Amino acid sequence: MRQDITELKWNDDGLLPVIAQDATTGDVLMLAWMNPEALTLTLKEGIAVYWSRSRKKIWRKGETSGHTQRICEVRVDCDKDTILLKVEQLGDIACHTGRHSCFYMRHQDQKWVECEPVIKSPDQIYRDE
Repeated sequence: MRQDITELKWNDDGLLPVIAQDATTGDVLMLAWMNPEALTLTLKEGIAVYWSRSRKKIWRKGETSGHTQRICEVRVDCDKDTILLKVEQLGDIACHTGRHSCFYMRHQDQKWVECEPVIKSPDQIYRDE
């Protein structure tokens, strides 16, 4: 397993972009980052584990919100520089804004407009923080 990880093309910061996709619907849920440790933990634990660039630490998706991502499949692109996680999104919320997807805005009439509803208020999700 570790040998496969070293074959990947990590960026200068030792990271790879990761796309999380709903395994059932095909919806793109979010983009995050992984370092080798996060990928190793993801493969071992069967849940999405990312590297938080802002906090500079390992981040288990859902550790504070409860909205974890169970891994169904892990793929890498042809250049071996991007990971695709096909996941089961528990709680149907992937975005910290309380939406199903982080990609909830579309460009329309020369501006960005929200096109997905808030499923649960972030105040209700993160009340313990």
